Amino acid sequence: MTTTDKAPVRAWLPTMLTLAAIWGCSFLFISVGVRELPPLYLALGRVSTGSVVLLAILVVKRESLPRDPKLWMHSFVVGAIGSAIPWTLFGYGEERIPSLLAGIWNGITPLIVLPIAVLIFRTETFSVQRGLGLVIGFAGMLVVLGAWHVQGGADLTGQALCMLAAVSYGLAIPYQKRFIAGTALSGTALSASLLLSATIQLAIVAPIVTGQAPPAPWSLSIEVVGSVVALGALGSGLAFVLSMRNIRLIGASRSSMVTYLMPVFSIMVGVIVLHEQIAWYQPVGGLIVLFGVAVSQGLLGSPRRKPVVTPEAPATT
Repeated sequence: MTTTDKAPVRAWLPTMLTLAAIWGCSFLFISVGVRELPPLYLALGRVSTGSVVLLAILVVKRESLPRDPKLWMHSFVVGAIGSAIPWTLFGYGEERIPSLLAGIWNGITPLIVLPIAVLIFRTETFSVQRGLGLVIGFAGMLVVLGAWHVQGGADLTGQALCMLAAVSYGLAIPYQKRFIAGTALSGTALSASLLLSATIQLAIVAPIVTGQAPPAPWSLSIEVVGSVVALGALGSGLAFVLSMRNIRLIGASRSSMVTYLMPVFSIMVGVIVLHEQIAWYQPVGGLIVLFGVAVSQGLLGSPRRKPVVTPEAPATT
């Protein structure tokens, strides 16, 4: 069970900042990786590398993978909608748009989580304040998109793909909260099951969709190989364990606040490392989105008001 009203800030804030840095920089690594790898194979390299890292940690800790078939079924679902699908979509998106813009689109994830959690999984309740936050966030999305002068083409397609990736995350988070987070297994074991499930899925789908075998690692540049390793070892392996820790400490909804900070890191590394440029309205729209998220989650209310904690159904990730 999560303890959103008990965990002190010092217990989860450093972890959240570390996650924001790792995941914010992952858009840089994706942008480098798709220069030589099809997005499906980039995603496969990421999940397989992350799986190896987590399995090694399990061996050192003398822990085992989950044994419950039902838990593996839920892991297979989350592995698809929380890893395989969105990471592939971001790869295809970043073939068309800058990495920092992909990072901005990732910031809409909490706006997607709320209506899905309310209408489908029924793990959240709706209110006028949350409705207002969704409206503000939707307006911010239109600003990021530059809806007043959209003319189609690669830029629009790339942004749409990144938006769909965020929608996939939005499905995965409440599903994970509903069916996975309550198990007694360690975050390492649970994260390994998710990545192994995604590895199996992509290993089957990638050759069929691309029509080609995976490229040999020695045929790739050192930058691309390093990007795959960083995405897997840090963005998937270590980050998954840290994320599961925060979900257990402060709950799935509040832990998703990491997406507020990720665009900051994605913009910084995109500008400094890749020398990317974006239109003025895209970061402005991103700020409007984050403001809408803050309103929808009640982060701008009185600091004296404590959140009401309702019992959550046992989760199984």
